[in-house]
Amino acid sequence: MKDRIFSKLEEQGVSRALIRDVEQFRDSHRVPEQAADRLLEPSMPFFGKEILEMSMGALLVGENLLLSGSKATGKNVLAENLAWIFGRPLYSVSFHVNTDSSSLIGTDTFVNQEVCFREGPIYQCAVNGGFGVLDEINMAKNDAAAVLHAALDYRRMIDVPGYSRIFLDEATRFIGTMNYGYAGTRELNEALVSRFLVIDMPNLTEEVLHQLFQYQFPDLNPRAEEALSGLFLDFETKAENSEISTKPLDLRGLLAAVRLMKIGIPPVRALQMGIVNKSFDGFEKEIVQDIVATRIDEAWTAEDIFCKG
Repeated sequence: MKDRIFSKLEEQGVSRALIRDVEQFRDSHRVPEQAADRLLEPSMPFFGKEILEMSMGALLVGENLLLSGSKATGKNVLAENLAWIFGRPLYSVSFHVNTDSSSLIGTDTFVNQEVCFREGPIYQCAVNGGFGVLDEINMAKNDAAAVLHAALDYRRMIDVPGYSRIFLDEATRFIGTMNYGYAGTRELNEALVSRFLVIDMPNLTEEVLHQLFQYQFPDLNPRAEEALSGLFLDFETKAENSEISTKPLDLRGLLAAVRLMKIGIPPVRALQMGIVNKSFDGFEKEIVQDIVATRIDEAWTAEDIFCKG
């Protein structure tokens, strides 16, 4: 398994010195038995040599990462891939308005009529040497963010109210992700940002989309691949120019639509379900439909999308 992981990195031209360092990291930090079920293989690899090298380098020197960028730039895919590459159990926390310190660290609960401490995901990540993904960290409330400060800086510890303090395992790292402009998000304060190395995730390019489509659908017709890639890039440009919202800029939806095409759903209908219908504003939906019509012929069938085996 480890050889397969590293061969994927070598195929992208990732530095062999970095790969050797990651291999040494994996050999030096074994996964506790109770966390073995959190070693999760990502559904797709992350494509992007420079971003991978920067991320791997930051984690190797003991730093935490903050991945910022617009929608559909692969922030969560990268975070999942990094945990898999480093062979670490993955703990994910999605921040929202109700996420507080007890949601992260844990809280008291009753077990067999006795008060026991129920460990939260950040607590488990800390003691098991996991990689903690702090999704949409710029939605974190003040008390939730304050819990992270001591865990993210040189102290590497967490005070558990009513219990003792715990120190982070040497292999523990945190990876924050954030989108600007989402409802409920805000500017991160300097104290929190200073505890991360920050990577500004670039928009997906035609080359990366080609790699993704080839990985997911190796039998995709080259003409169809060009049309689907162009469609996504059209949405990207329109969203950047504020002509449409980011709702149609949905790579998951596009890939799901291609999977529908593979089982025989007409391409236009599949894209209606995966992309177009996610715009609930009537005016925007018309624009999105027009963009689809410029790239995808309404008469196309699954045979036009996939090569005959």
